[in-house]
Amino acid sequence: MPAFRTVAAYAPPGVGMLAAGLVCEVFGPHGPQIPGFGLDLCSDRPGPVRTDAGVPLAVGHGLDRLAAADLVLVLPGADFRTPPAREVLRALTAAYERGALVAAHCVGTFALAAAGLLDGHRATTHWRFADLLARRHPDVVVEPDALYVDEGRIVTGAGAAAGFDLCLHLLRREHGAALANGVARDLVLPSHRDGGQAQYLAAPVPPDGEDTRLAELLAWAREHLHEPVSVTELARRAMMSRRTFARRFTAATGTTPHAWLREQRLSSAEELLETTGLPVEEIARRVGYGSAAVLREQFVRRRGVPPRTYRRTFTHTP
Repeated sequence: MPAFRTVAAYAPPGVGMLAAGLVCEVFGPHGPQIPGFGLDLCSDRPGPVRTDAGVPLAVGHGLDRLAAADLVLVLPGADFRTPPAREVLRALTAAYERGALVAAHCVGTFALAAAGLLDGHRATTHWRFADLLARRHPDVVVEPDALYVDEGRIVTGAGAAAGFDLCLHLLRREHGAALANGVARDLVLPSHRDGGQAQYLAAPVPPDGEDTRLAELLAWAREHLHEPVSVTELARRAMMSRRTFARRFTAATGTTPHAWLREQRLSSAEELLETTGLPVEEIARRVGYGSAAVLREQFVRRRGVPPRTYRRTFTHTP
């Protein structure tokens, strides 16, 4: 189906104010370079909906809006332990069956599971409730460490602010990296966070200044992707041995230095393919690959299509 243009976000009783705010921020109006999305907040019936902070949220639409939206988002609510009303479950199932993209993050995932939409699929939720989701819905393959899990027309995300990761991923997947990066810049957010939820669990506090040094190092690496940046070079700049650097890097980001560099190079290549007419050979050079063949091999392996096919799909330049 074509990339989504209309979005319906279901707000259950006790809806999280953060969740409602983040979908409005991501899919609401931005600058002139970013196309708008038709976003509707809906609930069981129009009117005020109780939030997790006790402040009522004015919701202007009922469940009928789920029947027409390209993207249906289920927001997390404080009452997630109680299954949604049958009318809600039927509306979610009908949206999926007619071809809508359906997504949820945090404990909103429980509503998709209750509707049976996650049976046989991988899914994630807030790490604190992953075991509960697995016990209640044994047919769901729960991945407690993931920030988001993409199963095609069903996408689930982790807790709280990971809703931003989920929404930006959907923008990147359906509309391209340039638009997702533009929205992220407008919201002063990273366009893509590395690693999973495990990095946010209780862990020893790093020595003073170590997290700042690592953040500065990552910023430097993003600016020098065109150079032959290696893990050895990063460790040297961090003033650590390669082994110590790899261990602390993984603890902080949830991924390895090599995997992080690869993802940064591919993300940069995506944006250049979308927004410039540069030859693939020049793009390969600018993101640090020795040849167009190497870029193509990595792109096909990680993105599923060759660079020129990706450019035809997402190009924003004549």
